[in-house]
Amino acid sequence: MSLAGRVSCSMLNCFGEEGPPSLEYIKAKDLFPQKELVKEDEGLQVPFPVLQGEGVEYLGHADEAIIAISNYRLHIKFKDSVINTYPGVDHEISVPLRLMESVESRDMFQLHIICKDSKVVRCRFATFKQCQEWVKRLNRAIAPPSRLEDLFALAYHAWCLGGSADDEDQHVHLCRPGDHVGQRVELEVKRMGFDTQNIWRVSDINSNYKLCSSYPQKLLVPIWITDKELESVASFRSWKRIPVVVYRHQRNGAVIARCSQPEISWWGWRNTDDEYLVTSIAKACQMGTKGAWRQRGEAPESCDSDFDSSLTGGSGCDDSTVPQKLLILDARSYTAAVANRAKGGGCECEEYYPNCEVMFMGMANIHAIRNSFQALRTVCSQIPDPGNWLSALESTRWLQHLSVMLKAATLVCSAVEREGRPVLVHCSDGWDRTPQIVALAKILLDPYYRTIEGFQVLVEIDWLDYGHKFGDRCGHQENTDDVSEQCPVFLQWLDCVHQLLKQFPCLFEFNEAFLVKLVQHTYSCLYGSFLCNNARERQARNIYKRTCSVWSLLRGGNKNFQNFLYIPSHDMVLQPVCHTRALQLWTAVYLPTSSPCTAVDDSMELYLPPSAAGEELSSRSLDRLPKTRSMDNLLSAFENGLPLTRTSSDPNLNQHCQEGPSAPEPPAAPDHAPAGRSDGLLPDAPLDSSASPDSESCADPPEDPCLTTQPLPSQPLPSPPLPSPPLPPAPLSDPLVCQQIPHPAVPPSSESPSRTAESAAVPSPPPPPPPHCLTVSTTLTLMDYRTLQTCWL
Repeated sequence: MSLAGRVSCSMLNCFGEEGPPSLEYIKAKDLFPQKELVKEDEGLQVPFPVLQGEGVEYLGHADEAIIAISNYRLHIKFKDSVINTYPGVDHEISVPLRLMESVESRDMFQLHIICKDSKVVRCRFATFKQCQEWVKRLNRAIAPPSRLEDLFALAYHAWCLGGSADDEDQHVHLCRPGDHVGQRVELEVKRMGFDTQNIWRVSDINSNYKLCSSYPQKLLVPIWITDKELESVASFRSWKRIPVVVYRHQRNGAVIARCSQPEISWWGWRNTDDEYLVTSIAKACQMGTKGAWRQRGEAPESCDSDFDSSLTGGSGCDDSTVPQKLLILDARSYTAAVANRAKGGGCECEEYYPNCEVMFMGMANIHAIRNSFQALRTVCSQIPDPGNWLSALESTRWLQHLSVMLKAATLVCSAVEREGRPVLVHCSDGWDRTPQIVALAKILLDPYYRTIEGFQVLVEIDWLDYGHKFGDRCGHQENTDDVSEQCPVFLQWLDCVHQLLKQFPCLFEFNEAFLVKLVQHTYSCLYGSFLCNNARERQARNIYKRTCSVWSLLRGGNKNFQNFLYIPSHDMVLQPVCHTRALQLWTAVYLPTSSPCTAVDDSMELYLPPSAAGEELSSRSLDRLPKTRSMDNLLSAFENGLPLTRTSSDPNLNQHCQEGPSAPEPPAAPDHAPAGRSDGLLPDAPLDSSASPDSESCADPPEDPCLTTQPLPSQPLPSPPLPSPPLPPAPLSDPLVCQQIPHPAVPPSSESPSRTAESAAVPSPPPPPPPHCLTVSTTLTLMDYRTLQTCWL
């Protein structure tokens, strides 16, 4: 190890802070020593390559598997003989400890692990005592950390910097500091074209987080709003989260702002400085729009008028200078907003906020989202798949919640893009539903946020800097085990981004693997990007210097996360389909390759692929195959040459199968079959070899078997056909003909109406069916014909 590396390590104390040099050089990795390995069998070897700072603590046997627990993960390696794995392929599962939500024992011998990303891991042991021992070990490993140093991210970073030269070369690219740029706000202000000379200003009132602990230190507000007014507004907003601007539309100047709910309470309190700030945002947008018009020459200059007179209804300007009506988007329902007044919260009253409109989106709170996600995890973890899969998925209401979020973001996008209106978004506290809507709307509006670099900026500003409580929501905050604070809010938002990626596959620089990896490392605690609850805590604990950044893994140079279909665009605004029927379940996260079954389940036979020898399914499996009632024994009846009879009201053909004579021998087939039919029948396709009957089932198998029926009873029966050469036999792929078969050589009937009525009164015998064909001699309704035709097709 180089001297510079030793000095850099020695300058770190136990809290990762720089201090004066000492006589004894202490390596950083010595602060995170590894525990002694406990083996159940001396012949066992660790079945996976360990990371820097990772130490395996327990290694033992499971039923047909090897199981290991380190200070970072649980690893299970199943043998080839385990059911539900492909022959010759080892099935391995590696789950970070912080990704686990609960561990329990089921059926006495089965280890059942529920993960925070909906994954469920199962492992079976030979004895009950062995299973309970591993349950205790895992529960100790996943307990809430008592201090920040118990999280693996800090040990991983320390060992990467304090390892050997070779190890440092392999991992130093993940430990580069400065991935989180402190001047991100200034860069974004410049990129989006804010006029910081005449309209907007970046306030330092929150320097050192003295105004709001969950806001960034730089806040963007109108230039005429003073810091004293901001302090007054902070006293009126929940958690002092004042309205600040986070996005500007570069063409029309409309902005998106965010905040928390006003503290109106039952007494109906109001704050004039808050009302002035909200109205000033709309006025600043109008001024920015006029400036942009002047630059493009699209509109004449407007008159200069005093701002206060415009707010009080002065006549200094004409109607064209009236600012657009600001949209206040409340993510809650109106009922929830009113109920929050009992706790001191509430919503804006349009009487006190002139030129503003309030809309409620009805998004569910974290408790409803948590219950919905738990129901989704239960449905996705069932083995085998439930027969009522679609209805079970619908009952979770997970896709409905995604639909509401997409609609809210689309509404913000439409107001900013089409109407040029400024939008103020808030929920109760402003750190859960608010970043979901704002960040999603920014993706819809700005192609920059669909790049890998822009997506990193979006997550760092709207989620990390503005105080989403990752520590509480993900369950890895130290000294807390409040389950009611846990909720997959960020995962739900990533799911919506996944829906956009599916609908617009060529407009994102990153692929689905990028999002899946981001989901995993949101909970894994391998990186420090999502530790703590806000930027103030991360800065106080020096997280950015003591941990690796997840963006070092996901940066643009990694081709594994690049979308090769990506087409760069500069002004493409997305308009997604928000209906529930257009959304897809994120199978890569919720239905990954699950752990092997721990017990033989007969129902799994239905999902096994056919053998290489082409053996037929057993009768036991055939009985379990999904089928309609009217097709129970149609296959056996066809092979045995049995006629199928049915009454007009009986829905099951199997109940009326009777013995019948074999069909007569077919005539010689014509040399050439016609290319198409001129009698109005649908063209037939060749029969698949897998569906053709065996040659032993009939004495002389026909070349083209078919199935015909009598004409519909509601239509007049045809006249007896004239003698003509027999029609060529039809292939079996469309064996059911649900309309009458007129003779092609017969011209349209020219008989009188009385003759037609007489023919209908005395029906003529139907034409004989083609030889070697099954005949359904019955009276069927039109619905029966359509049902049978659907079954055959």
